[in-house]
Amino acid sequence: MSAEMALQEQVGASSLRSEDVNVWFGERHVLGGVSLDFQPNQVTALIGPSGCGKSTYLRTLNRMHELIPGAGFAGKVLLDGKDIYGSDIDPVDVRLAIGMVFQKPNPFPTMTIAENVLAGLKLSGRRGYDANELVETSLRRASIWNEVKDRLKDPAISLSGGQQQRLCIARSLAMSPEVILMDEPCSALDPGSTRRIEETIVELSDSMTIVIVTHNMQQAQRVAHNTAFFLAEDGNPGQVVEYGRTEDVFNTPSDSRTNDYVNGHFG
Repeated sequence: MSAEMALQEQVGASSLRSEDVNVWFGERHVLGGVSLDFQPNQVTALIGPSGCGKSTYLRTLNRMHELIPGAGFAGKVLLDGKDIYGSDIDPVDVRLAIGMVFQKPNPFPTMTIAENVLAGLKLSGRRGYDANELVETSLRRASIWNEVKDRLKDPAISLSGGQQQRLCIARSLAMSPEVILMDEPCSALDPGSTRRIEETIVELSDSMTIVIVTHNMQQAQRVAHNTAFFLAEDGNPGQVVEYGRTEDVFNTPSDSRTNDYVNGHFG
């Protein structure tokens, strides 16, 4: 069985784990020894001050950090027990199975709303799907169908910022990923759009695993089942100080540094 076939067979499962992940940019060691086990069909929030390696770590989970010149990596990331950094694994296949939603909405400006939903499928050469059905299903799962169902041929950039972000989520969902990574997906949005994105995240967790980077402590408490607190101190690389159920991390943290951070004493 080819590596591509093996990875495709995993679609629908949602076990993701990192083991002793280290990252360098040139000679600078920015992330040290991160081991996390993401629970299937749950939301995990990554919190911590700016510069502690949260977004860098997120990008290692689907090999997007490799696109940064000078980036180095050591460790393992296991998707259903298979190391996505294996020599026989194509990183493009990894990024199809583990989707990414970025901080700023990035719809393709020259494409319509419907074309944006299908863009990933066409770029990856996938066939054998009902385009109309997939567009509707993906937009419904992203909680935006009712707002755009009569505008599918309109340019994607005609949507508001919050709608564009949900369109980007729909575009990722069309690829049938088993994991979605979100890097501060609400940081540029108004409170109403943020609420709708959060509701979408909670609904999607019933069918997939979600990892979200957020600086919003209230957001982490609203959407995340589990929370990991990252910190970089005294010139050391970023590392996980504490990881556990969200209510425990926020209400009864085991490390005083976690307590100080979640209560706004620094960061």
